[in-house]
Amino acid sequence: MPSPQNSGSQSSSLLIVVPTLNSYSLLPRLLGSLQQQTWPHWQLLFIDGASGAQHRHWLEQCCMAESRCRWLRQDPVDSGIFGAMNQGFAEAALDDWLMFWGSDDWAAGPVVLAEVVAALARAASQDNTPDLLVCRGRYAEGATGALARYTVFQADGMLSTGAYRRALFLGSTPPHQATLIGPAARRRLACYSPGFRLSADLDYFLRLSCHPGLRVQCLDLELVHMADSGLSGQQTQRRLKEVRHAYSRAFGWRWGFPFVARYLRRLASLLYWH
Repeated sequence: MPSPQNSGSQSSSLLIVVPTLNSYSLLPRLLGSLQQQTWPHWQLLFIDGASGAQHRHWLEQCCMAESRCRWLRQDPVDSGIFGAMNQGFAEAALDDWLMFWGSDDWAAGPVVLAEVVAALARAASQDNTPDLLVCRGRYAEGATGALARYTVFQADGMLSTGAYRRALFLGSTPPHQATLIGPAARRRLACYSPGFRLSADLDYFLRLSCHPGLRVQCLDLELVHMADSGLSGQQTQRRLKEVRHAYSRAFGWRWGFPFVARYLRRLASLLYWH
């Protein structure tokens, strides 16, 4: 990824993939937050499900007006939000950094991408480019838009494979909206697992932790704001089942410890912000 001072010297870029479904009313905020960035070399890819004509018209007009945007129809064979994200994996160039946002996410400030690029440039100068770069996200209340709780994975710094796996075992999870997936990570693991509708991101990060030599950099940067829309009871039940399955695949009979630790962390975060 090019540095802000030498943006034309390298071809790598940041690809932000956004699954959409009739969500055109939310997308101007996301797009505007990127157009305000001081680092301009981002690319935005919308993967659209079976949206109506009004949404598709917005996508067409957006991509005509903004050369850094494009959109694709989602393959119906690979349905759901993570099916759309897997199309994003396939669309990324070999040297792209990849990030997944929802329609209701937006950049936390106009310099956040420049700060990400600077951090990666520093790591590259030390021959220590990470596979994942994990920043912080912050939720915004759906009704008021007020900023609330943070998503924090680990303190600022570089994690070895062992340290990253221990953090996952202790219930921490990289927020996928605030995590950049590097080329080396995608060479290790190039897609989300089928069968997960809600927790394929957790499963992906857990499976990555099984690869020796993985390098994860945590950056103390509030990168993205995310609408906290909540889940229905049925979705919550499915999520719990998927989370248990992901931890079982990663840790076997010990799955109960990270499962409980994960939700204790969530509870503590909710209590703190309320």
